[in-house]
Amino acid sequence: MDDDLLSGHLQELRRGTVVLACLALLRRPGYGYALLESLDQAGFPVEANTLYPLLRRLEKQKLLESVWNTDESRPRKFYVTSPDGERLLRALLEDWNSLTTAISTLREGNEQ
Repeated sequence: MDDDLLSGHLQELRRGTVVLACLALLRRPGYGYALLESLDQAGFPVEANTLYPLLRRLEKQKLLESVWNTDESRPRKFYVTSPDGERLLRALLEDWNSLTTAISTLREGNEQ
């Protein structure tokens, strides 16, 4: 299989799931760089130039709330999933689980 073809499809598959991953991780407050590291450690690498605009968009959509922490030498903007974000996360997880079940059913049907 062509590596570029695979890469393009993997990127497309992950594009929508990064919102789900961020909303789930940010149930506890976190800042951008730590979120990048957490996603990477979980096997979900995301580029900074993808994550930071996404965080701003989710905040603008009121799915994330933020506060600046200036207690340390380097100020950091901490994000946390808002109540609206929590509702969206539950809906996305429900759909994700339905899709996973459907794909498993399709695979099992083809393996017989």
